[in-house]
Amino acid sequence: MMFPNQLVQKATQFLDDARTAGVLAATAESCTGGLLSGLITDIAGASDVFERGFVTYSNEAKCELLGIPTAVIAANGAVSAEVARRMAQQCLFKSNADITVSITGVAGPGGTPHKPAGLVYFGLAVRDHPTRVLCQRFGDRGRTQVRLASVETALDLLSEGVDLIAQIEIGIAD
Repeated sequence: MMFPNQLVQKATQFLDDARTAGVLAATAESCTGGLLSGLITDIAGASDVFERGFVTYSNEAKCELLGIPTAVIAANGAVSAEVARRMAQQCLFKSNADITVSITGVAGPGGTPHKPAGLVYFGLAVRDHPTRVLCQRFGDRGRTQVRLASVETALDLLSEGVDLIAQIEIGIAD
């Protein structure tokens, strides 16, 4: 495998938990460029959990593939909580998945004072639940490290989504 062992273990655990819960997942990735999808599908048997992945690296792709209005990107920027939220929601809408995660950020180099390298927004959409958005500031630690940290955070969010669905099914959640 080409991914760090820690990420492979997390992805394997996510797939096992999602499989047990009968959950399908999908991704909408920007700054990670499909790295999360690549990690998940690098594990044999992922096809019974991983439904699809959208790589929407450009603003045009976010609009065309996910249906994010250009006005939303113009008003908020592609690296924003609102775009992360909509990416996750539209990924859920345009797939057969039960849970989706989105990633949009500045992997670096570069950035601006308001949106520096290492700033990444995540969306977690779980069918019939409010969408959650998370902002992480990983710092300017290099493009590869920001992307790998983003993949790890997205895996954690997907696992939270599986846990939420599993709790509902056994009657623990509100």
